[in-house]
Amino acid sequence: MRLVLQLVARLLVIVALCLGAATIWATIDAYRSVDRATSASAERVSQALEALYWRELLLRSNRMREQLLPSPDWRTIETMGLISPGICVQFEPAGAFERPLCGQSKGIGRAPPRWFGAIVQTVLGNHATVTQPISTRAATAGTVLANPDPDAAVALAWQHILDNIHVALLMALAIALLASLAIAHTLAPARSIVAALQRMADGQYRTPLPRIRSMELAMIGQAVSDLGERLAQAQEERAVLTRRLLEIRNDERRALARELHDEFGQNLTAVLAFATTIEASSTQNKQDKTNASEIAQDARMISQATRHIMTCLRGTLSRLRHPPAEELGLEASLVDLVDSWRSQATTQPLIQLDLHGDLADISGKVAATAYRVAQECLTNALRHSDAREIVLRIERRAGPENTLLIRVEDDGGGDAAKVARSAGFGLTGVSERVAALGGSLSIARASRGLSVAATIPLAA
Repeated sequence: MRLVLQLVARLLVIVALCLGAATIWATIDAYRSVDRATSASAERVSQALEALYWRELLLRSNRMREQLLPSPDWRTIETMGLISPGICVQFEPAGAFERPLCGQSKGIGRAPPRWFGAIVQTVLGNHATVTQPISTRAATAGTVLANPDPDAAVALAWQHILDNIHVALLMALAIALLASLAIAHTLAPARSIVAALQRMADGQYRTPLPRIRSMELAMIGQAVSDLGERLAQAQEERAVLTRRLLEIRNDERRALARELHDEFGQNLTAVLAFATTIEASSTQNKQDKTNASEIAQDARMISQATRHIMTCLRGTLSRLRHPPAEELGLEASLVDLVDSWRSQATTQPLIQLDLHGDLADISGKVAATAYRVAQECLTNALRHSDAREIVLRIERRAGPENTLLIRVEDDGGGDAAKVARSAGFGLTGVSERVAALGGSLSIARASRGLSVAATIPLAA
């Protein structure tokens, strides 16, 4: 899961938890506000009755104080205006058939769900009755009792939640949206860092990164840039060492070729001369024809074995010396290579040479490496597979790529993964040559066999 989505999901969880906590707090506050409204209603009504009490006391002094209240004047619209919605006020001592005076409770809110009322009453409990004396100086003035209506209290709490939940939801959505945009903007440089790592995985080690404002991401980007620089330096050093190793190997091959030609080749020539002389002498000996015939036959066998060894030696010398690509050019050397394989035997598979692009100006190490790749791949296809057709494709890709592609494909079957794991000295050597020039070698499955492809940058 992407980091931005993870952070946004966690932010939404936090917002949901905060919203739930705010809802619980709003429920408790709304429920407790009924207690405050009850106390305030009792206090307001007691103050109004206290004023009424002293007025009746002054106007009707001939009456007993116990009979001053309740007065019919206290049950007025003004008194009801002092009572909060859902609160009922009662005078004590109550008169005959005296009923509580209640504030308007209709339309104070939507009817709450039953589960809400049950939870609120179970968790928060019932409201207490508020008792407020009319006058602290006259205990006989009476007392005001205020009781909240339980259903009205729950309805008020539910309406309070509904009134605030919309605002809370809008704020939560706004916070989540703005925070998500801020997180996405902050983590946007991470895409550039990942893209740089992917380019490094493809071999482009020097990958410049844009300027990053976040300190942590800037440190990561700097570490990635430093790593890419070190990898590029290591790759360059490796290429230099590989080229030097190949030069030393070529020098050793040329020295070995000279030694074989000068020493081994001359001795084989001498052996062939001696065998020819022995054979000629034996045919001229007329005294012992039986022994002479056997000696001549042995001499001919020695001559045949020597010629075979000399043929193998010439092939070895041709492989040890510089490939003809450095002398004849890449195209002519490839044509000569294919013709030499075709002329060796009539049972050889069909070899097709497919050339694309201008190969005339390709020379030097690139031409020599391309020739070695084609030579090694053709040799492996002819010796280690039952191919009936082999295609050697050389393509020069101009434009931004500016590379040379060498591909050898056969129809002899085989397991590409197994061949790649068990690559011998030949494929390992050409792979090192290609890598020294900044190229790559791959072994893949073809339609009916194997395909070995090498890509060499011409800038090398």
